[in-house]
Amino acid sequence: MKFSTYLENITGISVYPLISLILFVAFFILVTIWMYSLSKKEIEHIEHLPLDN
Repeated sequence: MKFSTYLENITGISVYPLISLILFVAFFILVTIWMYSLSKKEIEHIEHLPLDN
């Protein structure tokens, strides 16, 4: 039997893909908001981190 056959028999399993999509979109939106809220000085500091010793 295929794995998907087992998943079809589980009650309420269809909510998990929806939850994962909502979590992904929320995380993406939060990271985008955080990125646009950074100041120019913080961005320059982050840019130079790999080069600092």
